This record gives sequence, structure tokens and C-alpha cells, in this order.
Amino acid sequence: MKVGIVGAGMVGSAAANALALAGTASEIVLVDRNAALARAQAEDIAHAVPFAAPVTLRAGGYDALAGAGVVILAAGVAQKPGETRLQLLSRNAEVFRDVVGAVMRHAPDAILLIATNPVDVMTQVTTRLSGLLPARVIGSGTILDTARFRSLLGRHLGISPHSVHAYVLGEHGDSEVLAWSSARAGSVPLASFAAQVNAPITAHVRAEIDTGVRNAAYTIIAGKGATWYGIGAGLARIVLAIAQDQQAVLSASTLTPEVEGVTDVALSLPRVIGAAGVSATLMPELAPEESAALARSARLLKDTAEALPL
Repeated sequence: MKVGIVGAGMVGSAAANALALAGTASEIVLVDRNAALARAQAEDIAHAVPFAAPVTLRAGGYDALAGAGVVILAAGVAQKPGETRLQLLSRNAEVFRDVVGAVMRHAPDAILLIATNPVDVMTQVTTRLSGLLPARVIGSGTILDTARFRSLLGRHLGISPHSVHAYVLGEHGDSEVLAWSSARAGSVPLASFAAQVNAPITAHVRAEIDTGVRNAAYTIIAGKGATWYGIGAGLARIVLAIAQDQQAVLSASTLTPEVEGVTDVALSLPRVIGAAGVSATLMPELAPEESAALARSARLLKDTAEALPL
């Protein structure tokens, strides 16, 4: 599969590197308004290819996206220290007015994968600007938050995060909802598993993990200015599900008809993702307080998106 990436900064290049090393794409094209940056990133990543799977990397203009099965949109301004993802909205929506139109002219059949923050609102913006069906416009959403949640749970339980089945729902941001009540380790409810391995989920442990998930991005941004490796790997995971038609269940953001009474809002839920994009959406069993929190998150995103003129 040919994959295009618009935005050759840290997130776009990390996604390209992850895709190249995994051999997920046969060709990767980097597009950036800074053509020298795109060329440099493509060449640098190409030098890693001899150590991994064969893939062609190159830089080009929007016309080079022709024939791409997936186009990752990682263009936009970076999040500043202390700035919430929602504060990025007006600046990045302006960038997308031009980017989405150019992508659709040259790769109208591609699935669009959105990485730019605030990713849920930008996913809704992209759906409106592109005219594509919501199933073909996928935001990275809480795929990284979910990975952080599973990683911290696995560390506490002393097991691989691959054996933890837990999701973060709603906004990729401050109002996100950790779905504790539906979390599993293996096939066992989380609380039961924790008791069996003598690692109970106390209120203190739960608060520490919740804080660790919610504040991870802010901690990383404070230390090095931005996050890129985790989200790069998350984007590559979604592309793999599309390229191999895996019908994998991943937490991702798409425009959703109704969530907890809020209509037409882009946010993250477990989605079944394959060659056609999102083929189904799953709703985990939630405790009443989790349902209420998801409704608040959905309403926040809906109100923000509606306030944005396009």
C-alpha cells in the first residue's frame, strides 16, 4: 500500500519511520510546505530501510499523493507548553482548509488518518471539508491514551500490556474517560485479576494511573517540547489494520451519529477498522459515572466543533 504523509515534522516523520521499519507500506511519500525538510526526512528514514523491510521513501508535492490508500494528516502548528489541545483549534483549522482540499484533488480515494491536535475536532473538521463518509476519516483519537492506560495497568499487575484490554474513550484530551469498569486482564475482570495476583486496584493506585494517563502528554511536552514516538507508532498501527484488512478493534475517533445523547460528534470509541475504514463501532459497558463523563466529553467536543466557522 502507498501511504502519504502531509506534515514532515516530528509526528509525521515518526509515523513514516514506524511504517518503514514494520514494512507496512510499499511506498511512503512525505509532503511538507518545507520541501527541504520533507526530502531530508525521507532520505534519513530511507537509510534505515536496509536494516528492515523494503519500502520506497520519497518527498514530493501534493500530486505525489496520487494512488495513496491512506493519507496521514500531521500538518499544523505544535502544541505549546501549558496549552490544551482545544486551544490549538483555531490555528490548525486554518491550516486544514488548504491541506484537505489539496489532498482530495490528488488522492480522492484515500482514507484520511488525522493526527493533528485537537484531533477529535480536527477529525470533524476534515470530515466536513472533505465530503467523505465518516468511516473514511479516522482520527488517531485515544489510541495513544489507551496504550498509556494499558501500559500503566500492565506495570502495576506485573503482566504484558498486550494482555490488558482497557480503553480510553471520548476526547483525546482533558475530558477523556478511562473505562475502568469494562477493563480486563486476559479474560478476567480487572479487579478479580488484580486480587488473584495480589496487586489490588486501590483508590490510590487508580488515582495514580488516571493521573499518569491524563498528564502524560503535558509531562513529555514539558521535558522535550512535543510527543512523537508514541503517536507515530499508533498511526502505524491503524495503517496496518487498513492495509491488511484486519478488522482490528482499536480506539479511534470518527464522526459518530450519537453518543450518550449527543449527536454528530467526533470522539473515540472502540472501532472495527479494516480496508474500508471503520466498519463498526462498539460501546463498552460503563458505570453510571463513566457514562456521565463520556456525555460531558461528547458535549464539550460538539460545542467546540459547532463554534468553529468553516
